[in-house]
Amino acid sequence: MAFFSNTASNTGVATTNTSTTAEKDIEVADPPTDSISSLAFSSQNDYMAVGSWDNNVRIYEVTANGQTIPKAMYAHQGPVLSTCWSKDGTKIFSGGADSAGRMFDIATGQMTQVAQHDAPIKVVKWIDAQAGILATGSWDKTIKYWDLRTPNPVSTVNLPERCYTFDVQFPLMVVGTAERHIQIFNLNNPTTPYKSIVSPLKWQTRVVSCFTASQNSGFAVGSVEGRVAIQYVEEKDSSNNFSFKCHRRDQPNSKDNSLVYAVNDISFHPTHGTFSTCGSDGTIHFWDKDARTRLKTFDAAPGPISTSAFNRNGNIFAYAVSYDWSKGHSGMTPGHPNKLMLHACKEEEVKKRPRKQG
Repeated sequence: MAFFSNTASNTGVATTNTSTTAEKDIEVADPPTDSISSLAFSSQNDYMAVGSWDNNVRIYEVTANGQTIPKAMYAHQGPVLSTCWSKDGTKIFSGGADSAGRMFDIATGQMTQVAQHDAPIKVVKWIDAQAGILATGSWDKTIKYWDLRTPNPVSTVNLPERCYTFDVQFPLMVVGTAERHIQIFNLNNPTTPYKSIVSPLKWQTRVVSCFTASQNSGFAVGSVEGRVAIQYVEEKDSSNNFSFKCHRRDQPNSKDNSLVYAVNDISFHPTHGTFSTCGSDGTIHFWDKDARTRLKTFDAAPGPISTSAFNRNGNIFAYAVSYDWSKGHSGMTPGHPNKLMLHACKEEEVKKRPRKQG
């Protein structure tokens, strides 16, 4: 089943043609000097952490008028691949190609190493349980849980393959690895998968993202083949599972062939439960999974959209126009755009639509 537009699928029904020109979005001053890999907003204030291939994590304050103020920066010894915040907004965590997980204290300006793997750390996530636990997923085929009061992991989970992506909406954690494995955890029992499935998409998993503001537990999966799957955890909800094409371009001389681009990131709105997709084709779309409708399309950017995030109340959407390494080292040409953008979300862009009857 597909979302409803001529570009998203070849089974057309209603679509909402709301587009945005990037001219209206605000460009962040003093962005990273290399590809932007990760964006994360604090849940307590409008502070944004940005990880980059220039080995640094930058922290910006976003003011009420959309301007940004650089607040701090700290370094890894290799490209930064992931960032997240503690629930109270006082600390930032990051993981990178140096196989280290680091913590930065906003108040003191101190950075300390809090995690270590045998290969690059692809994802870091804060788990809001009890005193709080840092989860790190690595290409060494493990997820490790860290209590910051002790130097060693409190537990290690062996994965079937390298960790490419994972997301947490407590108590749900979903992990996507190489070879299309997806492991679903109930974090009340964090060391044993609740379910293990193969991705419903035929090609490599790029991103998984857990539903927000949903009565039924589930997640979205994005692949390198320009396709997204909506997947519910429980069997009773499986009739609502579906997938759709996106981030593809029709070729003018061939109706049967499309240029296919990776889905680089999927971000769920914190209160409405709608979501964004962004891709290597330089486009961003907002979607309503329940009404199976596309809510909005941004005009194409001059380069791939590598990552995205909504802020805590969903009125700011941040995205990076940045090389995503989808074409390897040879694709990193001089003059490639490297921009960090802020979009002010209008209610009609992110609010759910009534579900169609029948």
